[in-house]
Amino acid sequence: MPARRTLSPRLILLVVAFGVFVAADDLTVVSTMLRQIIFDLEIPLPEGLDRAAWIVNAYLIAYVVVMPFIGRLSDILGRRAVYVGSLVLFLVGSIWVPLAPDLNSFIVGRVLTALGGGAMVPVAMAVIGDVYPRDKRASALGALGAIDTAGWVWGPLYGAVLIRFLTWQWQFYLNIPLSLIGIVAAWWALRDLPEPKTRERIDWLGTAVLTISLISLNIALLNSGDVQAAGGFAQLQNNEPTTNTTLLYIIAAITFALFLAIEAYLGKRNQAQTEGGVTPSPRHLVTPPPLIDLTLFRRRNFSPAILINFLVGGILIIAMVNVPLLINVLEFDVETAALTSGYLLSGMTGAMAVMAWAGGQLTERWSYRPVTAVGLFFCAVGMGLMGWLWLVDTPYLNMAAHLVILGTGFGLVIAPIGTAVINAAPEDQRGIASSLVIVLRLMGMSVGLSGLTAWGLYRFEILRKLIDLPDLPLSDPTYQRALADGLTNVTVEVLTETFLISAGVAVLALLVAFWLKRERD
Repeated sequence: MPARRTLSPRLILLVVAFGVFVAADDLTVVSTMLRQIIFDLEIPLPEGLDRAAWIVNAYLIAYVVVMPFIGRLSDILGRRAVYVGSLVLFLVGSIWVPLAPDLNSFIVGRVLTALGGGAMVPVAMAVIGDVYPRDKRASALGALGAIDTAGWVWGPLYGAVLIRFLTWQWQFYLNIPLSLIGIVAAWWALRDLPEPKTRERIDWLGTAVLTISLISLNIALLNSGDVQAAGGFAQLQNNEPTTNTTLLYIIAAITFALFLAIEAYLGKRNQAQTEGGVTPSPRHLVTPPPLIDLTLFRRRNFSPAILINFLVGGILIIAMVNVPLLINVLEFDVETAALTSGYLLSGMTGAMAVMAWAGGQLTERWSYRPVTAVGLFFCAVGMGLMGWLWLVDTPYLNMAAHLVILGTGFGLVIAPIGTAVINAAPEDQRGIASSLVIVLRLMGMSVGLSGLTAWGLYRFEILRKLIDLPDLPLSDPTYQRALADGLTNVTVEVLTETFLISAGVAVLALLVAFWLKRERD
């Protein structure tokens, strides 16, 4: 009987990238469908806006929270089982959502799709670590990053087409055959992946404590960073952090400190149990291995790489939120503003997708530091140009060029950072290492959004008091025009200040990049 043919790494990459693209599309597609979803679910506006926000917030929180556990689970149970299981969960959520009769049921379905979709990216990265040799991983991770980013770009455009010609429910109906194709293909293509050498116990206590910490922190950050793209800072005057938000930050800090203590304790106990060269079977271990082995952070290139990813996440969210905010200030018509924002941001994300692939090729030739440094330099230049040159009358073509420069920088960073982290991790910890790459970037985005809102409100309150207004009655049309022009100028100034701050953050990340080192021979 002839031996079964081993599949090529490129075919395996194609299969896992298919699932990643579908999940990435699902992450952003709702942005153009939100108005119709709110109408169909009969959510009253504006009083129901806080409830409607959970259509997005619940997805983002579940997406982040699931990653560490699923990444570690793939180390323990194997990539194939976990990746296919993630697709099954995504399929269940896709069936549930269009049948949801009310908002609560809809949110349950979105959480299911988020749990499945959030699991796919880190597991796919770990699969690449398993099937590609060290010197070929960068190009594969660059290709995966390009496909992931392309899914981000495609989502809002795809959603707009569905809303125009069909209904929002079709996004989820079409996910069903796509998920089934992905399940069958992944079960077939991942059959020869190496199985875990031992079936370790799961650190349930650490998982539970970290989950509480991440949920608390993300809810607090989302509450602190409630920026509405349809308005400006003038609509955010009362959006100050509440006592509940402060309490959530406290809970997040306490539970995170407790998580670190648990992981350090489990790490020491497991080290003591395996000393002397004899490793007991998993069922005889008194304590399970930690969810996150803290010694990972002492491994070559691991800490600087994930720190850079955190900082890049903060820069990325400021571009994605502030560009629509600024365009909404400049454009009177809401639909025109939305289209213009979409075109401008597509220049940035399109450049990201192309340069993610190029970054992988360059990383294999030049290693991590040069490619990362060049990418962060482009980020600093792009944000600097946006901060210095964007004014009320700046042509959109100039804005698009600056965003392409910024997207080039973001794209170049994806492959070297992901490769550095995966190469730094031991074989049995690639799943959790891949998860940390994504989680740190998403947390950077959450922190950046919260910081953006706090800074914007603070500066807006100061600068609007300096607006020079004519000595006329408040109802006078000349006074009203002067006030409107003054608020527009102030808002643009505040937004461009955040671009300059982001350029500074990019320079900080560039300095961190010099701690990245070449692989040892």
